[in-house]
Amino acid sequence: MDIQVISRDGQPEYAVVPWERYQQLLKAAGVAQAPAATLEAAPTEAGSAELPHFAALRDLREDKGLAIDKLARAVGISPSYLSMIESGEREPDAAIRRSLAWELGVPGWRAAS
Repeated sequence: MDIQVISRDGQPEYAVVPWERYQQLLKAAGVAQAPAATLEAAPTEAGSAELPHFAALRDLREDKGLAIDKLARAVGISPSYLSMIESGEREPDAAIRRSLAWELGVPGWRAAS
C-alpha cells in the first residue's frame, strides 16, 4: 500500500499519500486540483515562528526532557536522521521542520496547525 499513517499517542493522526494518488482523490471528490508549484510557492503565514538554528535544536530537545529516539519517532524520522539534523549534517525539509516545531512547542506553529 502506498499510504503512510502517522500516529500520535497511539492514534492515527495523518495519512500521507503520493501526490498522484492525492490528485486522484481530489478528482473523485470533485475538487479542483492545485498544481504542485502553487503549493510550494505559497507564502508563509506572517508572524509564524521558525525553529531556532539547528545547532540549538539539541538543547531545545534536551530542555524539554525528550530523548532523541522519542522525538524522532514522534516526528516520523529515524533517531540517526534527527542526530544528523542536530549536528548540522542534514537540513530537514519543510514538513520535518514543522513537525519538529510542533513537537517542541515552538510558538506560532500550534495556533496555525
